[in-house]
Amino acid sequence: MQIIRILLLRLLTTLVTLAGVAVIVFFVIRVVPGNPIAMMLPPGATEADIARLSALYGLDKPIVTQFGIWLGGVLQGDFGTSITTRQPVLDLVLGRLPATLELAIMALVMAVLMGGVAALIGTRGRGTRTEGAIDVANGMALSVPDFLWGLVLMLVFGVLLPIFHISGRVTPSLELPFNTNFYLFESLIRLRFDLWADLVAHMFMPALALAIPLAAIIGQLLKQSLKETMNLDYVTLARTKGYGETQVILHQALRNAVLPTLTLVGVQFTFLIGGTVIIERLFSYEGLGNMAIDAVINRDLPLIQGIVILFAVIFTAVNLIVDLLYAVLNPRLRHG
Repeated sequence: MQIIRILLLRLLTTLVTLAGVAVIVFFVIRVVPGNPIAMMLPPGATEADIARLSALYGLDKPIVTQFGIWLGGVLQGDFGTSITTRQPVLDLVLGRLPATLELAIMALVMAVLMGGVAALIGTRGRGTRTEGAIDVANGMALSVPDFLWGLVLMLVFGVLLPIFHISGRVTPSLELPFNTNFYLFESLIRLRFDLWADLVAHMFMPALALAIPLAAIIGQLLKQSLKETMNLDYVTLARTKGYGETQVILHQALRNAVLPTLTLVGVQFTFLIGGTVIIERLFSYEGLGNMAIDAVINRDLPLIQGIVILFAVIFTAVNLIVDLLYAVLNPRLRHG
């Protein structure tokens, strides 16, 4: 019953959050100076041309009326038409979303592996120079933002040691026999390891740039949780039974110390997706973040609204899943 109450409360909170995001994004982007219709037309366009296109996109109506029309369309799955590309916003957004999700998931996996290993090594060598070195490395990783890590990686592995690709998602000359836009996953299912390797070579540096700061956060929190867990009674009992220090950490302490880290990973994953905007632009990666920057530059109001709403849905969905997992894994909530 406790889990059901948590689920209903989180669903209600999610709906309120999405409604608030819809109102804010619609009204805020319309008070920013600039006329998107005027940007579409050539320099010699007349006021009549601007008025005709404004009527076509519904921008000649009062802003409250515009919001009502847009919201009604969104509830029916119609996010409008892009001003710059003249294509349905939903098709454009869903077409780019798989690339961003694959990049974010790859970055998350790399961050969990790097942060987890760092935490285990730091816990195993607590009180020694090893722990100090881990703390220094974490501090360096946190002090540098992801886009600067991207520039460093691009210089090292793209210019000095040209191992990985520095732009794009896949080599244009390759044949792409995909039915979906989830290229990385579909290439594995089709056993096209040549395509998979090319995709990874394009994704490695942007994913690593996103993963480094997150790995430092995961490593710090997990190491602190492990150090606290190592002083509990059941861990001491395991030592008296003859378990080695590494066995105690992996088989006794880790299972309980990982719960706070799980919550952090879920929350940080939402920020990770948001961080793809700058990284995708830096590496010319054909994802949702790159499209978002183009939409802002071109003042493509319907496309901006669609992207922001999709990001909001992803954020709230991930947070909801994390809350449910925490409730399922936490015995006090599960048996409350």
